[in-house]
Amino acid sequence: MVCCWAVGCSHNSNRYNCKFFRFPTKSNQKQKWIKLLRRTDYPSITSRVCSCHFQDEKKKKQIVKKPVIVNEFTSDDNPLPEVEIFQEGPIDLSLRPQEIDSFKPSNMELENYSLKEKNKILQLKINSLSVAFAYENLCQKEELVMFYTGLPSNEIFLALFNLLKNCEIHYYLNWKVNSISKPDQLLITLMKLRHNFPHVDLSVRFGCSVATISNITITWINILHNILFSKCMNKIPSRHKNKTCLPNAFKNFSNCRVVIDCTEVFTSVSRLSMNAQRDTYSSYKPRNTWKVLVGIAPNGVVTFVSDLFPGSTSDKVITLRSGILEQLVPGDLVMADKGFLIQDILPPGVLLNIPPFLDTPQFTQEQIIQTESIAKARIHIERAIQRIKCYDILNFIPSSLLKQANSIFQVIAALTNLQPPLLQEIKDKM
Repeated sequence: MVCCWAVGCSHNSNRYNCKFFRFPTKSNQKQKWIKLLRRTDYPSITSRVCSCHFQDEKKKKQIVKKPVIVNEFTSDDNPLPEVEIFQEGPIDLSLRPQEIDSFKPSNMELENYSLKEKNKILQLKINSLSVAFAYENLCQKEELVMFYTGLPSNEIFLALFNLLKNCEIHYYLNWKVNSISKPDQLLITLMKLRHNFPHVDLSVRFGCSVATISNITITWINILHNILFSKCMNKIPSRHKNKTCLPNAFKNFSNCRVVIDCTEVFTSVSRLSMNAQRDTYSSYKPRNTWKVLVGIAPNGVVTFVSDLFPGSTSDKVITLRSGILEQLVPGDLVMADKGFLIQDILPPGVLLNIPPFLDTPQFTQEQIIQTESIAKARIHIERAIQRIKCYDILNFIPSSLLKQANSIFQVIAALTNLQPPLLQEIKDKM
């Protein structure tokens, strides 16, 4: 197959009906051809120029005095019709082609240039889409950082990242991720926790595979759990520390160490396991759930989160097995709902404060005041749990996430502590 040597011409002997000519053997004539064709390299002995680059004036098989580039090329999809331009016989290369002062590009060259420009524009659009959810773009707007991560500001995001960046990362299944930056990996994880975006969605946003998203989220949930929960929430604050920022609602409960309550998250279990179906079935919801004990300090900070227990487990059993009792000392006060009948399992010297039961037709004035006082203090545990439940991944925990369920809930509880304080009076003191 013979191809045309001219710039921008894709004509070849297989697809086009034009004829092909050798370069002149004489050096000066060959140089003029090369100059007119605007090539910077030198033709080989097999190089050819198609007849479409010569003007047909006398219908002779010769190079005319004024060779020009033909302006009306057809596209590759519509080859030129077969036209007999030259007569048979030897080619006379003795004539000197006149140099052309203005070299007009062919339609093919213009089309190629136009396509290249369009490709550049499309590539820019692709690049802008591929980094649309990169941290370097989101950090420009505080409201986007808050929406996608659940954190109150970019400053908090950077503080969290700086806390984690020097940690040794043990990727899930030892599969390292180098194609995505560390800030973006943290961003992906926070987006998964806050909005529970499907892995397919996140893979499209960040230009990677679904498996990479799974690897990133599992790995960084473990990192967050190790730093924010295991190291920062391994012990509930003492009474003395609580008193340094005691809200007005707790002025009558100054020895309160922790306010506790249980909450549930929906889950799915295998239908083949009747025991699992029975254990996780909650008579309160009534669905299969996991149940968890949450504790806060009087100032609203989450200070304790138990592991997840099957939904049928009682509050008393969870309190006993959660590990919180081992942290209490004589003189501590535990505040809870009236369903927590745990006085008999509390360590010696630890007090329990729950709303009074109605043993008479109506509460006495003293009981009403006591109930209101406890309710004003206890309401903050409900608000703290509501903050945790705002993370969409806790709307439903599928069986595929059961191994990470404890870590997910505990990490989210720790992340809520990075938000502004629950109590306005605590905010005002900051």
